[in-house]
Amino acid sequence: MTTTDTPKLTAQEIVERNLRVVAAHFHNENPKDIDKAIDLYGDTIVWEVPARGVLLRDKGQVREAYLKIFDSYQIHKMTAVRRFGAGNFVTDDSIAELTLVGDVANNVPNCPFPAGTEVSMRIVHIFELDDDGKIIRENGYELWRRLDGPIHDDIPSDAHVETF
Repeated sequence: MTTTDTPKLTAQEIVERNLRVVAAHFHNENPKDIDKAIDLYGDTIVWEVPARGVLLRDKGQVREAYLKIFDSYQIHKMTAVRRFGAGNFVTDDSIAELTLVGDVANNVPNCPFPAGTEVSMRIVHIFELDDDGKIIRENGYELWRRLDGPIHDDIPSDAHVETF
């Protein structure tokens, strides 16, 4: 909550802060730093992956879901297609190229492909942040495609690509 002692942020400052929070969240989405990513969540976090029927409302459960994902995704390349903010919302559109590994059936509920599959996953995240800049909702909309299948993505020429 904002107190009278805390300077009120302008609308642009709120968007800039929220973009920084989401950038920090993604930066820390790895096994070593996951607790830093989880610390950016508010106490009322809603973590949802509708296509796979996943809905979590507990930071500990979200942490465990991430650890299972880390055990199941061998990520080769991430392409940041676009990210923008408006008010208390941030939208991120990315493409992950990965190979499914390990116990995918148990670690990634309703994953459409088995271990060993090379995937191009288009994923759009919509984040909602509270007035203090804590993430209170993270919805991940996943579009799973076989990497060797037809893929027609309109990727801007200045998109940031990170290869692992």
